[in-house]
Amino acid sequence: MSITDYVIQTAYELEESKRYQRRKQAVYDLLENPHSRIRPYFDIFMMLLVISSVFILLFSVKHHLGAWAGWFENAVLVFFVLEYLGRLWVYDDVHKVVLEEYEKSELINEPYRLSKAFRAVFRSKWRYISSPMAIIDLLAILPSYRALRILRLFLLFRLFKVFRYAQSMQQFGSILQEKRVELVTLFGFLMFVLLVASSAIYLFESPQAGGHVEGFFESIYWALVTISTVGYGDITPHTVEGRMVTMVLIVSGLGVISFFTSIIVSAFQEKMGEVRDRRVAMLLEKERGYTVICGFGRIGQVVAEYLARDKLPFVIIERDEEAVQLARRQGYLVVQGKAERIGLLRTLGVGRQAGKVLCLTGDDVINVFVTLSARQLDSNIEIISRANHHQTLNKLKLAGANHALEPFKIVGLIAGEYVGQPVAFEAIHDIVMGENDITLESIKVPCDSWMDGKTIGELPLEDMRLILFGVITSPDRSSDHVRSHFDLKSLRFQFNPGADFVLLGDDMLLVFGHKYSVLHIRQKLKSATYSG
Repeated sequence: MSITDYVIQTAYELEESKRYQRRKQAVYDLLENPHSRIRPYFDIFMMLLVISSVFILLFSVKHHLGAWAGWFENAVLVFFVLEYLGRLWVYDDVHKVVLEEYEKSELINEPYRLSKAFRAVFRSKWRYISSPMAIIDLLAILPSYRALRILRLFLLFRLFKVFRYAQSMQQFGSILQEKRVELVTLFGFLMFVLLVASSAIYLFESPQAGGHVEGFFESIYWALVTISTVGYGDITPHTVEGRMVTMVLIVSGLGVISFFTSIIVSAFQEKMGEVRDRRVAMLLEKERGYTVICGFGRIGQVVAEYLARDKLPFVIIERDEEAVQLARRQGYLVVQGKAERIGLLRTLGVGRQAGKVLCLTGDDVINVFVTLSARQLDSNIEIISRANHHQTLNKLKLAGANHALEPFKIVGLIAGEYVGQPVAFEAIHDIVMGENDITLESIKVPCDSWMDGKTIGELPLEDMRLILFGVITSPDRSSDHVRSHFDLKSLRFQFNPGADFVLLGDDMLLVFGHKYSVLHIRQKLKSATYSG
């Protein structure tokens, strides 16, 4: 087998190897994946390692350190080298580059040259090697070669590695990157002013002209100190011409500083919304199964109030500035933007950690688009959507909504019930609203808990001051011990089952009772056995 055939065969084996892909994905999650749960811990560890290595360098200036300092430096070197090689490895897939070149050659029926594939691989890797952060990583490794003592100066470049691990510093770097055109223009103007001013002061303030500027480097130093408006005073002009240059340079310095400040301020203003959104996304990374509320109108505000009362995690997407400010004043996590944007939903965890999406905007078209986007990201996520018009119900269900509700129709039905039975309505209303600490709650029966396999009659509901309203089960469960039942979309509601009804894991009890009684039974369900 020739070398070319061996390389191609190896590339195909790597492409099909699940083990290789899992290992590479694990390294990517550790080093690069912004949504990985383990990466924040790795970033903290690496920051502590960087700061410790630099601190030991500074401490060794006036103190003698033992052999342990060398061992520590070698350990740091190993971590940095492994990190550098790991990032170089996950930057791209070498085997895919080789196969792409091979398939191109097969497509156009020309001989496959391995050298061409290697050049393509080198170009791809060089893009990473020549990137600013990769250069900093390399400079952080170089000081460990003790034979080149001058390279210990580059040990300070390890401090720049902190930019890689600190999110706030990365955001600051991205802001500067977006304003690079303005900053480069300002830097060019600054270099021109410094060159003119240092040349002029060198001519007018040389010892031959009656000044004290000994060399051109001193003139550059003076010009830089003066244009920054610091003015140490160690070098001062004595000639009239030199003082005129100083006055012009001070005015120019004020302009440069003002221009630079305006660039940074405008950049932060433009990016402040994105910075807030990233902060919200980072906070959500720690949560699982939270709710995404799309729309913070009248209905969205009520839903958010109830979720906050029950201490359930949620995040709000709202495009209106006033509604966003209202949500922030109430302490909610909120992102300003268009909820139908699939990128925004993905950023907020739809498709990963999010458990529910509520489409509660006043526009049925937006609700349909949000439903489509959320269903595309996650085929299993629960979507509840608001339908402002009856003809939108089928569209929402076709788009992927699990439940579509008509709020205006519901309000009309409630008003009709209130007219016919006002006393009963007020009692149920107070229970549902929780105004007297009496509530209607659902309690899920955990598998293998003390409630799993018990009958209704065996439950200590009376001792806990709870009244059973019904049980939600799978649709194939028997209803022999139930007074009445009706089927939901994928479940069955067993109304007021008899004492012989047997509960199974994942069944859900609907009970009336005091909130403390509900909390008590939920705590008891966390244990394997019940103790009264």
